[in-house]
Amino acid sequence: MTVLSEPALDAGLDAAAARRAMIDSQLRPSGVNHPRVLAAMAATPREAFVPAERRAVAYADRAVPLGSGRVLAPPLTHGLMLAEAMPTEQDKALIVGGGSGYLAALVAPLVGTLHVVESETGFDAIGAPRAGTWVAGPLGQGCKKAAPYSLILIDGAIEVLPDALAKQLADDGRVVTGLIERGVTRLAVGRKAAGSVGFLTLGEADFAPLPGFARPRRWSF
Repeated sequence: MTVLSEPALDAGLDAAAARRAMIDSQLRPSGVNHPRVLAAMAATPREAFVPAERRAVAYADRAVPLGSGRVLAPPLTHGLMLAEAMPTEQDKALIVGGGSGYLAALVAPLVGTLHVVESETGFDAIGAPRAGTWVAGPLGQGCKKAAPYSLILIDGAIEVLPDALAKQLADDGRVVTGLIERGVTRLAVGRKAAGSVGFLTLGEADFAPLPGFARPRRWSF
């Protein structure tokens, strides 16, 4: 996981130009070309969703620290997530790990309804507007009251999908996340069929691990 630790601040950041450069130099060359995804990322001020001292690097091709051990994923990570998720206006969506709210701001205009679950309260200080309906609680428990969801986006890397989230996914619903397998994190897309969720792993992706999604460790002698 690449995290910028000592950004060089630039008070003259041209955010609109930075968004165009993000799309032309990071997203399109990596295959993120869906018009609705690019339009959402072009219209959303990413710099509003990071701490003030990090705004100059909001559009860099790397993760940006948010505090509490959490980060805002690189632009390409979110672009790839949305390109694979293919959200539509018919979707009832859930974001797990709302963080500072950037992914919610991207997704809200693309889906019918959006719920967001977040366990940390410190991100409120960043001050960005929040899209969707937010619920405070353990990430792995999701938001049962609004289930089932046709689309679940987990904004981070997990080792295992908790049963609580699997149960909140509708039949034939899809889940997009970073999946850690043998120490390697890959973008993964899951589908629910016959009551269980199966994942297809794609290329390696820059997701940070989310707390609460580790696979139970087995004792060995």
